[in-house]
Amino acid sequence: MNRRWLVVGSLSACLSVAAGAFGAHALKGSFGPEALVTWETAARYQMYHALAMLAVGAAAQALRTTSLRAAGLFFLVGTVLFSGSLYALVLSGERWLGAITPIGGLALMAGWLAFAWAVIRGR
Repeated sequence: MNRRWLVVGSLSACLSVAAGAFGAHALKGSFGPEALVTWETAARYQMYHALAMLAVGAAAQALRTTSLRAAGLFFLVGTVLFSGSLYALVLSGERWLGAITPIGGLALMAGWLAFAWAVIRGR
């Protein structure tokens, strides 16, 4: 389990850097300041949770618990829903995509709670 989360976290971090650079350079002249702030928020939260997936991978070396696997899954799904919906909102202009973002945020919070539980209960 630990290698999988180390790989997924690393790839997500790489995509976050690429998304940040894309937003700062390619989107700068095409979108207004509000859209660029939204894009930056998506990239920042993606990076935070890429690091969280790396932490899951590292913790999996010492802890054997299903809560840790759940934490990784929540971080992954939350990143896709939270950051993905914000990226899509900026690129498409479809405001309804903003309704998906809080679901992703809830998944990210669930990931942190599952991670804490894994540490508390882990052996």
